[in-house]
Amino acid sequence: MASLKEVRGRIVSVNSTQQITKAMKMVAAAKLKRAQDNIIKIRPYTQKLDEILHNITSSLDSSFENQYSVTREPEKILLVVVTSDRGLAGAFNTNIIKATNYFLENHYREQHNAGNVTLLCIGKKGADAFKKRSDVKVINDYATLFSDLVFDNVRKAAEYAMDSFVKGEYDKVEIVYNEFKNAAVQVVRRENFLPLVDEEKEEGQEEQNAQGFGTDYIFEPSKTEIVNELIPKSLKIQFYKALLESNASEHGARMTAMDKATENAKELLKELRLSYNRTRQAAITTEILEIVGGAEALNA
Repeated sequence: MASLKEVRGRIVSVNSTQQITKAMKMVAAAKLKRAQDNIIKIRPYTQKLDEILHNITSSLDSSFENQYSVTREPEKILLVVVTSDRGLAGAFNTNIIKATNYFLENHYREQHNAGNVTLLCIGKKGADAFKKRSDVKVINDYATLFSDLVFDNVRKAAEYAMDSFVKGEYDKVEIVYNEFKNAAVQVVRRENFLPLVDEEKEEGQEEQNAQGFGTDYIFEPSKTEIVNELIPKSLKIQFYKALLESNASEHGARMTAMDKATENAKELLKELRLSYNRTRQAAITTEILEIVGGAEALNA
């Protein structure tokens, strides 16, 4: 059985840890609120932008092809892996790393074995995890984006992926990130970024009819030029939205993890205090027995 001094030391240590986890939970909750507000603000914008883009492209001639919609045999792959800069967020980063390894070993096994898969890591945890591997190319130029998560900084990473695709350096670009559902639930997503997937003409037409949006509008300067202007903006917003989703997911995961850690510390403190009282009572009982035994020895 541990001594009273050891148990007291453990109680002090667990109590200090509980205070830290409680503070971290409160900080994560405050950051989560701001991250949720950013998600709420950008979702209607992205949805409306996609709606306008689909309405216009559905009325274009079938021969129209944008540089971002060129489909090639997927021999060279770029995976944008989005993690966080810090840990203490449960399985948030581990799930992304495991999912990326799964995609490398299954979906892109041939390309991976040929050395044609490149990882663009956003977030220090993913960068640190994959830079140790010698069987995959890793780009860490944008690993610190979460230190200042604003559109102008994210745009540079999106433009790198877009320009590389246009130049033919990559045939396919995908984003692996945690999609935010709520504070306790984050879902790992593998989302296609490039090339753009063409929408079915019939579905687009049905959507237009349902919304009362026809094709008898006058476009200036032209439909093609408008589409060519909207597509890059839409792609950058899509990229930015994925990072905002991951940012909110990180704070939700950390808040949940710190809440569980605080509760675990509370339960552990109960057990330690019970153990302390038992040890103290045993020590008192032993002292009483020794005193009684000594007294009886003197009277004998």
